[in-house]
Amino acid sequence: METCEVLIVGGGPGGSSCAAYLADHGIDVLIVDRARFPRTKLCAGWVTPAVFHALGIDPDHYSERHTLQPIHGFRIAIMGRRPRQVDYGHPVSYGIVRSEFDTDLLERSGARVRSGEPVQSIERARSGWVVNGTIHANVIVGAGGHFCPVARALGAKPGRGEHAVYARENEYSMNEEEARACELQGTIPELHFSPDLKGYGWCFRKDRYLNYGLGHEVSANLPRRTTAFFERYRASGRIPDTIPARFHGHAYLLYGSGERPFVSDRALLVGDAAGLAYPQSGEGIRTAVESGLLAGRAIAAARGRGDGNSYSAERLAPYATELRRRFGAPHGANYWLKRLPQSLLPGIAGKLLTTPWFAREILIGRWFLARHEDASIERGGTQH
Repeated sequence: METCEVLIVGGGPGGSSCAAYLADHGIDVLIVDRARFPRTKLCAGWVTPAVFHALGIDPDHYSERHTLQPIHGFRIAIMGRRPRQVDYGHPVSYGIVRSEFDTDLLERSGARVRSGEPVQSIERARSGWVVNGTIHANVIVGAGGHFCPVARALGAKPGRGEHAVYARENEYSMNEEEARACELQGTIPELHFSPDLKGYGWCFRKDRYLNYGLGHEVSANLPRRTTAFFERYRASGRIPDTIPARFHGHAYLLYGSGERPFVSDRALLVGDAAGLAYPQSGEGIRTAVESGLLAGRAIAAARGRGDGNSYSAERLAPYATELRRRFGAPHGANYWLKRLPQSLLPGIAGKLLTTPWFAREILIGRWFLARHEDASIERGGTQH
């Protein structure tokens, strides 16, 4: 049986960030993931400079080997209405390709990795956990996304009693002819909000990659709505008609919309496994990275106690405290909208999105870029 101090289930940004922190502090860590990397990951794929800062990665060096699309602003609109452009004149975010980004983080983590290995069983042992009957760990970290097996082992019931966001999207690699014909600007992703502000569609170019899709809190008719949204783009002639109307679905929890435990005895959840996506934008890469680093910090601090109860729920509880300090009190997804009469939302949304200050400072600056938040959580050191 293989042993490790910490087993992380899931090799995405949350799992890799946690592993990197632990490895930097001399803690034996193993990552298992059902996929083999590089692997396709559904995600619009933009990250703020704070993510690179937290990971200690120089964007210029990253771009020498991988796709990195500077984002200067956004075109935003209520669906069916004329868009407004918000342009900051300099990079405020970056587009990445998740298959490249996640593989890079996994390789930088310094952890042992067992890829292509799905988790089929998780059992409690007297001194930790036994996974798949072949791995023993003193503490386990769930970083496997919305359907993470560790989250399930701790009581999560995806699809039952949880208010998830549902998305359908695709990332398509354009050939040279398609890339020349595509009129979208990579520096200005496009966002089209539903009138109730409970979801939005997007079309985002990252060099030769085109990412497009739609997400909403209501899953009813989502395939039809996603296809209709995309067909309007094709009909406009701004993207080639050879781009396929092919979509893949996934789900995630917005911070405050679920009741998954952040901490249990000898166990923690990070990223989408913990339900940490930003409520207004659904963005989950930054929350995954920062929660992964906070989990690593909590584990390292608990381990330093040096007794048999090092990884008790009580000793790991500072992780949950730090999450709430970092992301605020969990009020639930779009809680402020729920206080308003639903009949008023289309009119309110239209006025807000056509107000330059609100569009620039609140919708984009605060909700999508989180520019008001500091970048105090970091792995430490700049890596190339």
